[in-house]
Amino acid sequence: MDSLGPASHTYYSQRLRLHYVDWGNHGAPPLILLHGGQDHCRNWDWVARELRHDWHVIAPDLRGHGDSAWSRDGYYSFDAYLCDLHQLIDQKNLAPATVVAHSMGGNIALRYTAVYPENVRKLVLVEGMPMSPTFIRGHYNRSYKEKMLDWIQSRQSLSSRCPRRYESIEEALSRMQEKNRHLSDEQARHLTIHGISQNEDGTYSWKFDNYCRQMSPMDIGEEALRELIEEVECPTLIFWGNESEFESPVKNGRFEHFKDAQIIHYDNAGHWLHHDQTERFLEDLRAFI
Repeated sequence: MDSLGPASHTYYSQRLRLHYVDWGNHGAPPLILLHGGQDHCRNWDWVARELRHDWHVIAPDLRGHGDSAWSRDGYYSFDAYLCDLHQLIDQKNLAPATVVAHSMGGNIALRYTAVYPENVRKLVLVEGMPMSPTFIRGHYNRSYKEKMLDWIQSRQSLSSRCPRRYESIEEALSRMQEKNRHLSDEQARHLTIHGISQNEDGTYSWKFDNYCRQMSPMDIGEEALRELIEEVECPTLIFWGNESEFESPVKNGRFEHFKDAQIIHYDNAGHWLHHDQTERFLEDLRAFI
């Protein structure tokens, strides 16, 4: 990769100090890169380096992730993530922006685009969609009592869960490679170095807050999500890996609710397809945006 990296900046949202990187070229059209859950903004470096010459590329760390502050009460909801994204776009005068988002970041970006259609020029979702209809029926279509009992029990469990400590960067790197078998050695090392911090005792832990693993018990239901997708006005491109553990929106029916969307499925690619097939991804992305 090009040795010249991005500049780090911060902004405030809901009393939290949040981090983002800016790849320069401020006179160019804005392009926002959103990472997924338990990840960080430097996940996008390979994409950002290629697009920085034509776009003003911004990549934020979501609250509880990377170098952004953790939520003070350990509660992470899509409502809060959406507000954080709006604060960034509003404070930095980035609208209308093209938004490229991976995994949970795609869920956030889709909601933002539906709520603020005038602020998004084009939307790209990289394995980033709301939860499947099957998941929602099993998770949210339950009584208030059932949802709260499960949520509180989960929080109690998380409160006793300490961040895993690795004796060395190499040990953390091995974990990264174990979980993401398509990554090259260079990719895995880069993602690990930017994804860990050193503890006082010299060990290393992942930067994300363990509480961000937990979903809000009160998210919107299936009908509201369908209406949300139908509110997306801008051209939308969806990428999906054929080796992904997540069901394609074509199979579960979500894709048909978009007004103006296309989808590309990649063979030999999983959930991180923008790493698994970076060159092809960049070619398809450039053609769309």
